[in-house]
Amino acid sequence: MNLYAPPSLRPSRRLVLGGAIGVATVGVSGCGGPLTIEAAAGTAARLAWAAQKQLGVTKGYDKGYHALTYPGGDVPRKTGVCCDVVIRAARDGLDLDLQKLVHEDMAKGFDAYPSKARWGLTKPDANIDHRRVPNLEAFFRRQGAEVWAPEGKPTGAIFPQSLQVGDILTWRNRDGGPHIGLVSRAGNHPLIIHNFGLGVRQHGLWLMRTSRAAGHYRWPAAA
Repeated sequence: MNLYAPPSLRPSRRLVLGGAIGVATVGVSGCGGPLTIEAAAGTAARLAWAAQKQLGVTKGYDKGYHALTYPGGDVPRKTGVCCDVVIRAARDGLDLDLQKLVHEDMAKGFDAYPSKARWGLTKPDANIDHRRVPNLEAFFRRQGAEVWAPEGKPTGAIFPQSLQVGDILTWRNRDGGPHIGLVSRAGNHPLIIHNFGLGVRQHGLWLMRTSRAAGHYRWPAAA
């Protein structure tokens, strides 16, 4: 299966999401147009639906440090970073607060996270920890949600395991910077929802072909 072939640009496509995530009808408008799940069922479909609801709302990008309320803290919805797409989808679709979950897990196992070596932190910081891709990767691994990870440093662009709607993917960009997105359509021409610097967009996965695949997660793992 070629995960990086450009998607068809037909004005509409129907997709049935089956199996563990129930059944949903998805309408696709072009490569980057909005999707509407008419009857979402299951955690994965709800996660994808909540990510789709951010299209047209979050139009900016802001990687600055911000003091947030806790729990449930957020920067204004009109802006954010790539992690905020996943954080907001979890809150809106599953009523799960990654700010609180990551903070509590870091309080129990701080050394399992890269915060000390990467950012020089000596204790958790609920304002920023959950908004950093490497921390989310560590959290998902500790939750048993990891589907695939490269051996050693990321080197290629392909995710070898089959993708499902609601899966969470991470990359390392050409400059080494981390990135995260959420699968909104699986199959031969997957779509992802992410914020790559221009607000929340929906793109074909093939557009990430110059980045290196770093992680593939299916969360909440218990679902």
